[in-house]
Amino acid sequence: MPIYAYKCGSCGFAEDEMQKVSDAPLTVCPSCGKADYAKQVTAAGFALKGSGWYATEFKGGNSKPAETRSEAPSPACGTGACPACN
Repeated sequence: MPIYAYKCGSCGFAEDEMQKVSDAPLTVCPSCGKADYAKQVTAAGFALKGSGWYATEFKGGNSKPAETRSEAPSPACGTGACPACN
């Protein structure tokens, strides 16, 4: 669902509004009540809703960092031949 940035030309109130693409643009300012509320030209923004791959796979950012070579045990570990054991 697209997120549109609006700003009132009368009082300067600005807010982001989540609307369907088919919804009519807002014109009345929620702060002062005047009909001078207009969309601003900004970069596109959107919000993903529902239980799709985004919500289950990437939302939390709980990925583990890749294991480095110095932390990984060597096949020779414990025999005295491993540089990490010495």
